[in-house]
Amino acid sequence: MSQSGQVLWGSVVLSLCAIIHVGLLAVIIEPLETLGRWMRTRRRATRTAILTGVAFGMIVFSHTVQIWLWAYFLMWMGALVEFYDALYFSLVTYTTVGYGDLILPVEFRVFGAFGGITGILCFGISTAFLVSQVSSIMPSAIDQSFDSKPRSGDKDT
Repeated sequence: MSQSGQVLWGSVVLSLCAIIHVGLLAVIIEPLETLGRWMRTRRRATRTAILTGVAFGMIVFSHTVQIWLWAYFLMWMGALVEFYDALYFSLVTYTTVGYGDLILPVEFRVFGAFGGITGILCFGISTAFLVSQVSSIMPSAIDQSFDSKPRSGDKDT
C-alpha cells in the first residue's frame, strides 16, 4: 500500500475510533447522572466509587472495541494473517507499549502507527472524562468543608 493510502486509511480508522469513543462516552453521561441522583443518599465514598467504576467500565469497553477494530482492519488489508497476531499487534500499538516482537510489513507500517496515535488521543479523552466526572462529584465535599463555621479562637490568615 502506498504511503498516501496508509495515511488515508489510518485517518479513516482513527476517525472511526474517535467517533466510537466519544459516542460511547456521550451515551454513558445520562445514565451516570441518573445513577448519581439515585445514589445521592449514599456515602460519598460509595457514590464516587460506583459512579467512577461504571464510567471506567464504559471506557475499557470503548478501548477494547477500538483495539478489535484495528485488528480487523489489519487483517482485512492483509497486513497480518492470523487473528491472534492482529489483536496482539493492535493492543501493544494502541497502548504504545510496542514490544517490537511483531512487525508489520513495510507497506503497512505507517498505517500501523496510526493505531498508536489513536490510543494516545483516546486515552487522553478518557482521562479528561474521568477527571471531569470526579471533579463534578468532589465540589460538594469541598463546599461542605468550607461552609463550616470557624471555631472561636480561629484567626484568618
